[in-house]
Amino acid sequence: MRNTTRYPVRGANPLWQLYQTVSFWKVMKNFIVIQLARYMPFLSWKNWLYRTFLRMEVGTHSAVALMVMMDIMFPELIKIGRNCVIGYNTTILAHEYLVEEYRLGEVRIEDDVLIGANSTILPGVTIGKGAIVAAGTVVHKSVPAGAFVGGNPMQLIRSGNAVGDEQE
Repeated sequence: MRNTTRYPVRGANPLWQLYQTVSFWKVMKNFIVIQLARYMPFLSWKNWLYRTFLRMEVGTHSAVALMVMMDIMFPELIKIGRNCVIGYNTTILAHEYLVEEYRLGEVRIEDDVLIGANSTILPGVTIGKGAIVAAGTVVHKSVPAGAFVGGNPMQLIRSGNAVGDEQE
């Protein structure tokens, strides 16, 4: 399933206690950087912003498309491998706030992954090397290397070898 750590809260739901779990100034800085990056037309500059100001890991030659929304509170939990394509308007979350708890989980996108436009990646998942995520997919569990997944709920469409692992 998903690898998240649960943090129970008392009283009001976690959103009412937001700044007890993450600094207001961190959220403001992240918001500004993420908004700049969402519209940044230069991939190398965008990746530099992610690495420098959000402490994300972003591999060489990875391309994060226009309007991608990174987790605003815990972007440092997002790891993107080499040569990945993250499609237009995708959302990558490393946290989720529920009524009586909040959860944090690292998102790992391994090398050579393609994520289609308008997808949502939930906290605590790993998308394996060479996997393909169809547009509009809600990734609610880890995806094996080389797999093709899609839909909501996400379904395995085809399993296969990761890019670069093909047999001759």
